[in-house]
Amino acid sequence: MDGLDHPVSIQTYRVQRNKLKLLYPAVVNHTPQAAQHAMNTTIVNAVNKQLREQGYPKNPLTDVTAYFELKTNERNVLSLTLWNYAFSGGAHGLTIQHGLTFNTETGKDYALKELFKPHSNYVGKLSALIQAELKTRDIPLLVEFKAIRPDQDFYIADKSLVIFFQVYELAAYVYGFLYFPISVYALQDIIEEDSPLGKMLY
Repeated sequence: MDGLDHPVSIQTYRVQRNKLKLLYPAVVNHTPQAAQHAMNTTIVNAVNKQLREQGYPKNPLTDVTAYFELKTNERNVLSLTLWNYAFSGGAHGLTIQHGLTFNTETGKDYALKELFKPHSNYVGKLSALIQAELKTRDIPLLVEFKAIRPDQDFYIADKSLVIFFQVYELAAYVYGFLYFPISVYALQDIIEEDSPLGKMLY
């Protein structure tokens, strides 16, 4: 393709029902059509999975608000996060967040390991960077941090890989989501060049 910058068009769809306020994104007017279809199918499946995880509509008390945030839409990379807040009574509700990162030419959704060269110790490298950051930020942890999960949540934004942890995954509710932005240049030697993260290097 010519230039690097090929943002996709995003349309926001709204679903409003009793106890559900939902905004979700869809890629529109995009070629190849197969890539558009793949991305939209993945998004809808992820939105539905979050609803099930939060107990909607099974639990009649659950009130859900769901929305999304766009993180990257350039260089044939679309990275976004899906948010889902559910309240079923009690002191406070719970928000979950899921990151999706696509190659917009193929529609492929990338897992964390696919951003890195095969057999590169990406878990060890990312975990060491996060470990150092946790010490600097002095966040009291609920559990000892040993390493990220191989499929840890992430998105791509501003030439950074942002690793994040769910509410309660590492720290108390008051700390919310914990985010760890890591510059692509700190990971340059292990990044798979054809991956969405590789496209941020140049």
